Amino acid sequence: MTDSAKKRLKYGGFLIALGIVYGDIGTSPLYTMNAIIAGNAHTDNMKNLVIGSISLVFWTLMLITTIKYVLIALQADNHGEGGIFSLYSKVRNRNMKWLIIPAMVGGAALLADGALTPAVTVTSAVEGLEGQKFGSLVFPTGIDFVVPVVLTILLIVFTLQRKGTTKIGRMFGPMMLIWFSFIGFFGLLQVIQYPEILKALSPVYAVQTLFSPDNRLGIFILGNIFLATTGAEALYSDMGHVGKRNIYLSWPFVYTTLVLNYMGQGAWVIMHNASGSNLNLFFDILPNQWRLVGVILSTIAAVIASQALITGAFTLVSEAISLKIMPRLRITYPNDFRGQMYISIVNWMLFVAGVVVVLLFQTSHNMESAYGLAITVTMLMTTTLLFEFIRFKTRTSLAILFAVPFGLLETLFLIASLGKFIHGGYFTVILMLLILSVMVFWFYGNKRREALSYNNDYLSLKDYRRQLMQLSNDAEEPLMAKNLVYIVNVHDDYQIKKSVIYSLLGARPKRAKVYWFVTIRESINPYEKSYSVDLMGSQNMVRVVLNLGFKVDPQVEYYIHQIAKVLVKQGVLEPQKIRYGLDKNRSIGDFKYVITNNYYTDLKAVSKISSWDRFLIGGRIWLQSHSVHLRYFYRLRLSDTVEEVVPLFIEHKTVSKLRQLEVKNQMPKMDRWNPQLDDQVSPIDRKRRRDEDGYPQRRDDHHHE
Repeated sequence: MTDSAKKRLKYGGFLIALGIVYGDIGTSPLYTMNAIIAGNAHTDNMKNLVIGSISLVFWTLMLITTIKYVLIALQADNHGEGGIFSLYSKVRNRNMKWLIIPAMVGGAALLADGALTPAVTVTSAVEGLEGQKFGSLVFPTGIDFVVPVVLTILLIVFTLQRKGTTKIGRMFGPMMLIWFSFIGFFGLLQVIQYPEILKALSPVYAVQTLFSPDNRLGIFILGNIFLATTGAEALYSDMGHVGKRNIYLSWPFVYTTLVLNYMGQGAWVIMHNASGSNLNLFFDILPNQWRLVGVILSTIAAVIASQALITGAFTLVSEAISLKIMPRLRITYPNDFRGQMYISIVNWMLFVAGVVVVLLFQTSHNMESAYGLAITVTMLMTTTLLFEFIRFKTRTSLAILFAVPFGLLETLFLIASLGKFIHGGYFTVILMLLILSVMVFWFYGNKRREALSYNNDYLSLKDYRRQLMQLSNDAEEPLMAKNLVYIVNVHDDYQIKKSVIYSLLGARPKRAKVYWFVTIRESINPYEKSYSVDLMGSQNMVRVVLNLGFKVDPQVEYYIHQIAKVLVKQGVLEPQKIRYGLDKNRSIGDFKYVITNNYYTDLKAVSKISSWDRFLIGGRIWLQSHSVHLRYFYRLRLSDTVEEVVPLFIEHKTVSKLRQLEVKNQMPKMDRWNPQLDDQVSPIDRKRRRDEDGYPQRRDDHHHE
């Protein structure tokens, strides 16, 4: 590769990172300083408060975003992937089952808080138009203008998701480059006019402000300061899309422009002695002739931030589904780009949440009061998982050295953000608990169901191997398919659900040339696609373990066909000759897939099950009935598929013996021929009985014959 090609690749990755990673954190100047100043609107010394607040913003970005996420968390990549579920997937195989708890709590909090991002960013941008004069055009003020415009923009953004955003996404990088250059430049102009604001670079002012009487909020000011770093978790989550190297290259530029803009807003406040809750500082520092440009750019940046949040939510939910933390949902791919996915129910639930936020809070100032609470929970959960990663990667002492200061710092931010609860933070907390309850029911409901049924409802597949081999070669039984595939969990000791054996050898045995038992396991590597095969000492039974990463599309039909062709080519399986078909020379016959679904069992009638287990399993059953069908989830929509319904639990109950009272209308036993009853018997039976008793035939018998 030439030097010029390397430079193009480097700058291309730089632009991609700007467009994908920094949408959320890049739009924080629209509302962060507004929230800080509004929270201390009646302070006596605005200068000290502003310098100290910007110092808090600077060092929060330095400690949490730069050190924790850029320098430390990016090292905890899972084969290039980042994010809380990717991190959990990397550390979960440490025989620490409790690690699922911080993963679920952090994922739920991230989704909940992210639901506010489109609403707060778009609202902040649109509010910049209020009362602005551009020639003869004067924009109105008030919620009657802002709310309809915001709702219209949100509807357009969420509607476009199903069509994919690849073409639009190509513009994200250059537009965000313009955005960051714009906010940095106009922030710098204000800093030049008031260079004393550079004192904020000293951490002394940050510490003093926390305990200063000028700070009316006290420690709770950190709840507003935290708004500046809400996009840090997204930075880690999007690592797989852009690569850590591009984040390393782009973050210094982003960090510099963000700090310059915050300082510029602070310098303007000090120079104009401004205060109150009606300020819109991002637009106030712009010259009048540049405000329309600022509104346009901020709206575009808000849309990009919303787009990044939506696609990030799709990725997060897809990972949770693959890790069996959330119910199966229908995932579509609008174009050929694998990373571009669309989950309809997630898309419209985010839209509904955004609409509720806009209608409930109406102004960006009110939304800021609700924003940022849940994300502190996510950061704490990420710190917990990073502690385990560092502990096993290096030494426990280094893990403690990381976890204690960051854990204390983020706990401090969480306590400070709790003040937002009554001012709107309750919305994200309720949303987080709803998402978390879905995860708990799905994950733990399945775990309890498996634990309760393992001893009673499982059989060893090896015990039925001889029968299945005989059935496969029994020409008297009709052939159901050349290849019969069960997608079922076969344990390492060959234990399999009793319902599968009943399906194969029950009332009507299913004959096939080859029986396939496919177990799908989640791999640590997000992109792994591997398999192992166990023939169990026969050529009629194949146990396949598919190891798929949580970033891999579970195209089971394609994978099984591929495995079958390889086994035939290796001589492990006999070729399956085809008499009829488009390709009579192919070596593999037809495939039929059998899916066994559990139907609802009256859990109250099941003995030896606690109320808590009944509650969890009942919730899991309800979610399963409302999730996408397995044939769609495993991409078997066009395959020959049979669905069988089986009970959730199989209990063998002792049934009392019935006592017979009477039998009516019974045909009397005829030891000898009785002419009076002869007409009630068919001619054939009448002739047979007379022959057995040695009686001569009647005349009418000859007539019937």
